Order: sequence, then C-alpha cells, then structure tokens
Amino acid sequence: MISEFIKLRSIDDIKKFINEVTKCAYDVDVSSGRYLIDGKSIMGIFSLDLSKPVKVILRSNDDAECAPFVNFLKDNGFIAEA
Repeated sequence: MISEFIKLRSIDDIKKFINEVTKCAYDVDVSSGRYLIDGKSIMGIFSLDLSKPVKVILRSNDDAECAPFVNFLKDNGFIAEA
C-alpha cells in the first residue's frame, strides 16, 4: 500500500486524475477528513473538499505496479504537502 497527499486544483486536474486512475488494476481510494471514496468515481471526487490536499491510497502489495501512477502524480505536480 502506498499513500500520497495530492492537490487537485482545477477541473482539468480532476479529468487527468480520473483518466489515469481508471487504468490502475488495483483499488485506489481518496480520503479527505473522515470521508473515504473510490478514487475511480468522478462523482466521489467532486463530493470532497478539494480546497485542501486529499490523501490517495493505492491498495496494491506490488510497489512496482504502482510506480507508473505515482510517477504520473509527480510529473503533473499533484503531490502536495500533508
């Protein structure tokens, strides 16, 4: 399991995130405060308070499997301070 705090600043960021996360064969959750939603759900993403960083949890036991998605987050400037 890998987790990162990310910041989605615009609708385009959300579209990019959803397009990439749907390629993941493992479960991806996003949490904000006490809420935990399926990271592949665009409606779920929009239900969160995106004015603050949210936590993305990659539920895979294989770090190599998650590496492309983590690199995507870094390459697009989504990684945020906790």
